[in-house]
Amino acid sequence: MTNIVTLKASDGSTVKFINEIKAQGGVKDVMFSPDKAYVVAFYREKADPATRERLLEITGRYRERIFNQDGGEYLRNLYCWPSAVVEHEGRLGVVVPFYRSCFFFEHGSRNNDMLGIRKREKVGKWFATPGHRARFLDPRELGDWMLHLKICLMLARATRRMHMAGLSHSDLGYNNCLIDPTTGQACLIDIDGLVVPGRHPPAVIGTPDFIAPEVVMTTRLPKEDPKRVLPSRTTDLHALAVLIYMYLLYRHPLRGDKIHDMSDSERDEELLMGAKALFVEHPQDRSNRIKAAGAKTFELPWKDTDRLPYTVAGPYLSELFLKSFVEGLHHPTRRPTADEWETALVKTVDLLQPCSNPNCEQKWYPFDNTRQPKCPFCGTAHRGKLPVLNLYSSHAKGKFMPDNHRVMVYNGQSLFRWHENRFVFPNEKLSADDARRVGYFVEHQGNWYLVNERLSGMRDVRASQDVPVGEKTLLDEGAQILLSPEQGGRLLVVQMAGS
Repeated sequence: MTNIVTLKASDGSTVKFINEIKAQGGVKDVMFSPDKAYVVAFYREKADPATRERLLEITGRYRERIFNQDGGEYLRNLYCWPSAVVEHEGRLGVVVPFYRSCFFFEHGSRNNDMLGIRKREKVGKWFATPGHRARFLDPRELGDWMLHLKICLMLARATRRMHMAGLSHSDLGYNNCLIDPTTGQACLIDIDGLVVPGRHPPAVIGTPDFIAPEVVMTTRLPKEDPKRVLPSRTTDLHALAVLIYMYLLYRHPLRGDKIHDMSDSERDEELLMGAKALFVEHPQDRSNRIKAAGAKTFELPWKDTDRLPYTVAGPYLSELFLKSFVEGLHHPTRRPTADEWETALVKTVDLLQPCSNPNCEQKWYPFDNTRQPKCPFCGTAHRGKLPVLNLYSSHAKGKFMPDNHRVMVYNGQSLFRWHENRFVFPNEKLSADDARRVGYFVEHQGNWYLVNERLSGMRDVRASQDVPVGEKTLLDEGAQILLSPEQGGRLLVVQMAGS
């Protein structure tokens, strides 16, 4: 007979769980609710008062601070945030939503699921290396480059909102995020260990590969030593940059082939990721390059940084990779914020072009700013005309300034409010009306047109004529299309690439 335990939680709700351990983490035992709507995770060790206080704040005021604001409903999908604290037989536990169905493997691994991962959680580690992707995972689980870009956007957005609330994760890495490359979804987990600066210090120093160099360098010092660096918002930013780099390029930004101590592997690792950490694609110092000749076949072309350098991610992300792994690697305050990553990822989505090669694994690539663009992943050249839309926005009446933002054109591409006006940004606060497209692109007899769906002020500046709703305008070299005459309204200036 099923043993169901019923408890009263810290928020006053009634919690039920089947008294049977279904999963175990590093410090917790997990039990399922009868309807599998949530789980209850109990700490194996007796919790101290500080842990109890931390959990009550995370499930209380900090939870309300994030989810009871504009966009809170959207944010629920970006975290697996504990909702309440319970106690049973002297053990403290947290009530956590059950993972969404998209975060469980549908197809599992290759060769009839030889690894037995079907229906198991899609922990991010599975998708971050070429070895896992090429040798183990079913191709139907891998997604494409656009979807990986959207995963990175979700992670940046979740981190940004967490930091805005005054929290840091402390253990951000591929073990503590679930991702689904088939839909572009991502979700941060293990939220119960969040750091509240000045009140609740980190319980762990992080996961190897994602621990910031300044933390690695001081791990041998006692916790009380003022020189000891503990996880914080700035170390989260290092981990976020590593995650984004790995999910787009499937290699680690610091794990090159430089050896620092041949006689002590532990010391060598400590230097590689700490005091001597060096970007594998450092523009001036090539001493930590990955030797492509030593890479295994399934690791190529990803471990060949000459063949697929970080610049294939486009100009906006390239700039932040340098800022993270060169300028900010040993200077934490110089690291890009989660907000900067979010903005760069949104702009990179607008740079994408579909690859015309049906066998291209990545299927999408960012425009490379050349007249004859080609897919960096498979080498296929773009065919046909390619309008490039440069965005300018009004800062004073009749005065437009460049926004360092481009929109690429392809079948199925759309324009949205955030393209029309610089004061609109696609984040959790975007209204349902602003999320609807305002225009789209069509190709007819070799020419490209922009069709106006919802823009009352759209105008062809060069022809000095309005473009009414339902009408279209030609996209050719030098065309200027005003999307909106309002403050912050955008002007599109067209350049033509392709042939």
